[in-house]
Amino acid sequence: MSWALLFRAREYLRGSLWFYPLAGAILGALLALLTQQADASVTVPKGWQYAPSTASTVLSTIVGATVGLTGFVVTVAVLAIQMATGTFSARYMRVWYRDRLLRAVLTVLAGTLTFAFSLLRQVGTNQAPNIGVSVAGFLLVVSLVLFLLFFDRFIHRLRPVAVAALAGQVAMRTIATVTRAAEVGTASAKIATGEPVLIVSTRRDGSIQAINVRGLVRWASRHDHLLAMQAAVGDFVVAGQHVIAVFSEGHVPAQASRQLPRMVALGVERTMEQDPAFAIRIMADIAVKALSAAINDPTTAVQALDHLGNVLRLLGSTPLHGPLTFRDRAGTPRLLMPGRTWADYLTLAVTEIREYGSSSIQVTRRLRAMLEDLQESVHPEHRPAVDAEIAKLDATIAIGFAGSVDEDQARTRDRQGIGGPVASAAGLTAST
Repeated sequence: MSWALLFRAREYLRGSLWFYPLAGAILGALLALLTQQADASVTVPKGWQYAPSTASTVLSTIVGATVGLTGFVVTVAVLAIQMATGTFSARYMRVWYRDRLLRAVLTVLAGTLTFAFSLLRQVGTNQAPNIGVSVAGFLLVVSLVLFLLFFDRFIHRLRPVAVAALAGQVAMRTIATVTRAAEVGTASAKIATGEPVLIVSTRRDGSIQAINVRGLVRWASRHDHLLAMQAAVGDFVVAGQHVIAVFSEGHVPAQASRQLPRMVALGVERTMEQDPAFAIRIMADIAVKALSAAINDPTTAVQALDHLGNVLRLLGSTPLHGPLTFRDRAGTPRLLMPGRTWADYLTLAVTEIREYGSSSIQVTRRLRAMLEDLQESVHPEHRPAVDAEIAKLDATIAIGFAGSVDEDQARTRDRQGIGGPVASAAGLTAST
């Protein structure tokens, strides 16, 4: 099985809402068989023994309760879908249906249902599955606790700022595992490649979700070739589009056209596995939607900028140098890949927010505070891009607030958007 197929299978299972509940249902039926054997070999105390009629009533009640809870969980999940697509960002759905607590609730409920239903078959005229009934009651309590935790999380995630915070956390993890790993194993050297001896095309449509960098480097090192990706993670490619160029002075294996595409995973939509920009896209979408005329909620946009600033600060502490050159253990260049620069990430994060928030005094003030904070915290080589964004912000304010009595206020920095302290903590001086 190819790396790309394994990646797609793993991504599918991570987002599946049926696989884990099905596994739970199967485990529930198997657990019922185990408790049946335990009942046959273990004598439980009288306080834990049940009359057949009592056991039948309890198990029937548990079956009905689990069905009802399952239906309510599904209803809440559907409501979350409506809220996410209408108020937040449709891209946020990828984070929502991967929620581990949602899968845990559905799995335990499905397992409890099949477990209790299987136990009903063991109730006889003069016997009852004593251990099984007690275990079924315990599973119902666990299901109820998980449901309450899930419901609490769902209520709290109805706030757009909570969604932005969640996307920010995912972005921070992705940056830590991808960007900094690339920093160690790459160098931004220019390499003379000449003309490629082979161009590998994709056979299917889709967004590039991930690339097996290590696999490509090993393949190129084994055959003494240099590979160059013609598309980046997150790009959408169509069938027949060039994705990998092979440079070599020797013989290219005949199976290269089949092997290399198997190291590039394509899917219906982008993922955040190797693409921090996708998480930034989600946060920017939340802010832009909040600034639309239909919603008109600049405070949410300001809160999204809080988390965007946190992500940009981490990116700004990383020496992003655009195109990446991956080398093998001997130090020989083996893979060239497109890479985003700091300016690319910064443009993605602020351009649309600045455009749609050009008439909001909250947005302009918070955006200036974020940019000026980044000026002080990012690497020196990233500061010119920040300066350029501040100049664009000044030009936007000059147009959006031309002739307004609030133009001076719109040019003032404020970490809270509006209403924050006049002097920042850094500007305060101690007096005696």
